[in-house]
Amino acid sequence: CVDQKPVGKTSHGNGENFHWIWGKGNPNGAAFSNDDVKAAYEARGEEQVPLGIHGTTVAVDWDSCIAAGSCMSVCPVQTFQWYRTEQDIPAKDVVGKVFEGTGKTEQDERLDYTDKSQPIREHDCTVCMACQEICPTGSIRIEPAMLEWHEKAAGTYVKMTGGGNPHAHD
Repeated sequence: CVDQKPVGKTSHGNGENFHWIWGKGNPNGAAFSNDDVKAAYEARGEEQVPLGIHGTTVAVDWDSCIAAGSCMSVCPVQTFQWYRTEQDIPAKDVVGKVFEGTGKTEQDERLDYTDKSQPIREHDCTVCMACQEICPTGSIRIEPAMLEWHEKAAGTYVKMTGGGNPHAHD
C-alpha cells in the first residue's frame, strides 16, 4: 500500500484540530455539471477548478459537492459549516487557512452555490452516517478507519501492538 500524501490542509482556530485536503481534484465531479453551481461561479467571475477531498475520516469531495446542504440538516453535532460564510474566498484559496468554525451550519444558509460543506469539526463526528446517506451526489464518505491516514500524514501515527494475552495482568 502506497502512503498517500495530502496536498494541503485547513486548520481550526482552536489550535488543535485541522483537516487534510487530499488529491488534485476531479474535473468530472457533479459540481462541474450542476447548472446552479456553474451559474454561481460565473456570477462571481471565478473559475471553477478541481478542489480535491476535504477531510479524512469525514471526507467531503468538494468537486462533487453541489451545496445542497442536506448534510448540515441531518448532522447531530454540527460537523459541517458553509466555509464561505466564515471566509468569503475562492475555494481554491482555502489551503493553509485557519477557520474558527464560526460559519453558518444550516442547510439554507449557504452564501451561494459556490459554497462548500467544510468538515470543520471532523473531530466531533459520531459516525451516525446520516450525512453520507442523505448527500444527493454521494460527496461524503465517513470512514473512521481512515484516521490512520490522517495521523500518518501528521506524523502522529503510533502503531498499537498487542502483548499477546489481552487479559493478562502483571
